[in-house]
Amino acid sequence: MNSFARTKANFTLIIISKLLIAAVLIGLLSSFLAISLKQSTEYFEKAFFLKAEENWIYLLCFPTIGLTLIYFLRQYLFKQKTNKGITEIFDVTQSKPKHLPLYKIPSHFINGLLTVAFGGSTGIEVSTVVATAAIGNTAQRKEKVLRRYKTELICAGITAGITILFGSPIAGILFSAEVITKKINRVFIITNGVALMVALAILSVLSEKPLFHVAITTWHLRAIPYFIVLGLLAGLHSVYLTKSVLFFKSLFRQQSHWQKILFGGVVLSICLILYPELYGDGYHAIEAIFSESDHVITSTLTLIGIILLKPLITSATLAAGGDGGVFAPSLFTGAFLGFLTATLLNTFFATDVIVINFVVLGMAAVLSASIHAPFTALFLVCGMIADYTLFFPILLVCFVAKYTAKIVFPYTVYTYSATQ
Repeated sequence: MNSFARTKANFTLIIISKLLIAAVLIGLLSSFLAISLKQSTEYFEKAFFLKAEENWIYLLCFPTIGLTLIYFLRQYLFKQKTNKGITEIFDVTQSKPKHLPLYKIPSHFINGLLTVAFGGSTGIEVSTVVATAAIGNTAQRKEKVLRRYKTELICAGITAGITILFGSPIAGILFSAEVITKKINRVFIITNGVALMVALAILSVLSEKPLFHVAITTWHLRAIPYFIVLGLLAGLHSVYLTKSVLFFKSLFRQQSHWQKILFGGVVLSICLILYPELYGDGYHAIEAIFSESDHVITSTLTLIGIILLKPLITSATLAAGGDGGVFAPSLFTGAFLGFLTATLLNTFFATDVIVINFVVLGMAAVLSASIHAPFTALFLVCGMIADYTLFFPILLVCFVAKYTAKIVFPYTVYTYSATQ
């Protein structure tokens, strides 16, 4: 081997070593951020929601208080810099000079926590994604040789964050591949694989349990036509969610900050008083369905009201300054859409379908259609329930929902904003 070849080999080894070290650090920091945000949000959301259940007056106050706190933090702590969600990541990965500033980490962490805890009808998923992406972006700026791998290291942070949130490593890396970069190379596999392993190790040490406790027993081939019906409905509903978010953001764009807070707070309070299930990320309501508790809603009109209002209250939350995205709202509306569909099929058509199966399928279908990422939705939902019995039915409804949505409206909330 000549000296040039040895030098090149040594240089390649140095790059690989630095990439591995960076991936480990990104995985650790992103995992700790995600688990901290997840557990603190769960704690405060539960505590505040219990107060609101005891006295509905709190529902009049909490949303406005949360939005006001976020406004003041944005004005005085984060120097009037706005959070644009996942579109920020697209901007950074598509432009070499652009970067996610370090303040995005505390900004999204705090604002995501405040939004959900005070009843904002979103989730912490997008807050986690942007904050962990900022960790990856910051890491690559520390070493000159790593700067050409900005996208891969950003994705490494996101992979670790999603893995921690949903307990699904495959969903974590698929989300980075399907939604963020849309291309896979050797550096992506190495860095994201290492970050994923770090996140898995932390999950194992912390003994994190699945997000939902549900027992799936079986599914029947005769139910496939009904699965397709659910996929079609999910695709249409995801378009309704996407257009609602875009409409409210456009409507609020010319309003002052206080007008946004006042209008958003009023919309949130009215909807939450009518349907407390819409509070926060709504996972408590999904858990009630899975546990088949006495709190499960059986009224068809109530189910329809919840399904129709969730996109509106989510849109109002985001347009009024709340932090979040469409992950949790998609899972929530999908669960209730699946529950309603199965209930109607059994009541009026005597189909005898398994209701819990439709709840799980609905979650995956609406999420797949909302973010145009069927494989991410498939593994994410299977990871949330720690059960792969419904793998093939979920795969079917995810693709039906995605392509139904794309035919009706070819954009997601993220891709539409990125093209404007």
